[in-house]
Amino acid sequence: MSEMNIIVCVKQIPDPEAPLSDVSIDADNMEVLVDAPQVISPFDENALEVAIQLCEEHDGKITVLSMGKKLSDSVLRKALAAGADELVLLEDSGFEKLDSHSTAAVLAAAIKKIGYYDLVLTGRQAGDWDSSQVGLILSEMLDLPCISLAREIQVEDGSVIVKKTVPEGYERVKAKLPALITVSNEVGELRYISRTRMLKMMRGGNIPSWDAGEIGIAGDAIDKMQIVSLSTPPDMTRDCQYLEGSPDQQAAALAEVFTSLR
Repeated sequence: MSEMNIIVCVKQIPDPEAPLSDVSIDADNMEVLVDAPQVISPFDENALEVAIQLCEEHDGKITVLSMGKKLSDSVLRKALAAGADELVLLEDSGFEKLDSHSTAAVLAAAIKKIGYYDLVLTGRQAGDWDSSQVGLILSEMLDLPCISLAREIQVEDGSVIVKKTVPEGYERVKAKLPALITVSNEVGELRYISRTRMLKMMRGGNIPSWDAGEIGIAGDAIDKMQIVSLSTPPDMTRDCQYLEGSPDQQAAALAEVFTSLR
């Protein structure tokens, strides 16, 4: 096919690999406080890798969209270093603590402003709240066919052919372009980015930023996520037991521990 235009939606989140000690709960203000570096959601990195592979095969342009209130330019430039052609930040004081519907509405408005695309790719879910809803809602708002949980994606003759993960294995699904695909982690991790290339992108030009007015989304289309209850699990303690003796004695003691857990 001719040159492809792919839009990849990525979310900036606290590092999900951060230790538990970096996470606390503010029950009074209904907030999860995470003292950890910001990263691109790993599932969205899966989607970005697929976009890069498709453009290597068919040629094309990759536009990355990221939405939030305080986005980190340095974190999101990783997408450019990996191989994306353009990064657009959707930044507005109202783009904070949105529910899945409102998040999709903002992304849909931005995609309509871009106006041309063959594929829209998202991660299968966000790496923080794990709702798995935004991509599906976004496809409805854009009136696009949607295939979720893609583990392999091919494009040929104006259609996208997807291996879709299901509990028993996978299904092969075909849809006409343009389409929206939510990408599963089975596709593999984002490729290695050299430090030299990353530093080069850090010194790049300004990244365009659009607010609510620039994408033409009204305030009444944005609903905040309402948390009605937030607390830590009742028992967050850990019980560590050291097994003494020879290797055989330790193995026997460990077997007893496993038996007692049945």
